[in-house]
Amino acid sequence: MIDSLLVANRGEIARRIIRTAKRLGIRTIAVHSEPDAGMPFVLEADESVAIGPAAPAQSYRNADAILAAATSTGAKAIHPGYGFLSENADFARTVEANGLVWVGPGADAISAMGDKINARNLMAAAGVPVAPGTQDPAASADEAVAAASGIGYPVMVKASAGGGGMGMAVAEDEAGLRKAFDQISAFAERTFGDGSVLLERYFPRVRHVEVQILGLADGRVVALSERECSVQRRNQKLLEEAPSPAVSPELRERFLAAAVLAGEAVGYRNAGTVECLLDPATGEFFFLEMNTRLQVEHPITELIHGIDLVEEQLRIASGLPPAFDPDALAATGHAIELRVNAEDPKRFFPGPGHITTWVEPTGDGVRVDSGYAPDLTVTPHYDSLMAKLIVHGADRAAAIAKARDAVAGFQIAGPKNNLPFFVELLDNPEFISGDYDTGIVSRMR
Repeated sequence: MIDSLLVANRGEIARRIIRTAKRLGIRTIAVHSEPDAGMPFVLEADESVAIGPAAPAQSYRNADAILAAATSTGAKAIHPGYGFLSENADFARTVEANGLVWVGPGADAISAMGDKINARNLMAAAGVPVAPGTQDPAASADEAVAAASGIGYPVMVKASAGGGGMGMAVAEDEAGLRKAFDQISAFAERTFGDGSVLLERYFPRVRHVEVQILGLADGRVVALSERECSVQRRNQKLLEEAPSPAVSPELRERFLAAAVLAGEAVGYRNAGTVECLLDPATGEFFFLEMNTRLQVEHPITELIHGIDLVEEQLRIASGLPPAFDPDALAATGHAIELRVNAEDPKRFFPGPGHITTWVEPTGDGVRVDSGYAPDLTVTPHYDSLMAKLIVHGADRAAAIAKARDAVAGFQIAGPKNNLPFFVELLDNPEFISGDYDTGIVSRMR
């Protein structure tokens, strides 16, 4: 096992990684921006290094500063968490070129999956179902219109280099497609440095289901179980649950088999997620993207399997076998994660501010992965996620009941927060039925 780890991230995920690393006896190093100096993840690490001002480009995305911190502290490995540099293939290569262990998939796999068009084509060649769409980037609005005539409206216009729900728009007709093409291409060029655009068939009623995979040190790829991620606003997830209430045992086997094929197609190592769209009317599912990192929602998989995914990441990166039996995987109960964000609960606009009250719920089957504490400030510089509230029950009904109680017991004052939204959602008949889709939040508003 590696003996020292630099965590190239912040907030709840940095704190989460540090917790497991310290349990394993690994010396931990936190890097932080100037305004994050007093954050819990910094105080809980064995060492910390300031790497720059608030702007992510000058701190958490500053590869040179992070590598310098690793050198000065004698770190042997770097864990990137999610976001920031976690899916930056060049950074992964540079880390390894400097003699450090990269706790994540290989740079080639990151590159292959980072380009959505390339990823689509690779998956199709491997036998993973993909939605009807373009095999090559549309070079112009005219090319996009020509492609859409074969795909059929409505179409989803997507930034090829995008991810995490960014750089996407739905076009209902030619006029809408031309407008969306120009907007998404410009956004992608500005945000990702790559204006390439792809088109896929848009399904008006669809569920977002993903599968957690692990590429083990011995070369095997195993699929754990699926997660339901259909509660979204602006293509960003708000609540996830595992297992999915829409997935039968037969469909689960097909999901897991496809996820293993996806991982094997790129020689995947470490933790990753194969995201799919499920058509509830037909039971068909289609590859959406592969996230080559640890997911925000990984705790619900941990709870139903009794597996620490961060430990597994560290074991794989160290060349060690897993701490579980890959041939005897079993899921128990039902888990739900709620993303507690500093945002308005009605319109979901960011609402940063100084935290005057912060009381986390406790109890059997209740877990809080938080990045904040009383008397800290949620700034506008970073993502609005403050904490993840995770519950585990014997079945879905028990998990929902436990989530209601936990939300009622979570007290936050100062910044705006979306806990009132979760009160509404957990009593929503459509959600309770389990028969919902990605449009559920818009129907609640």
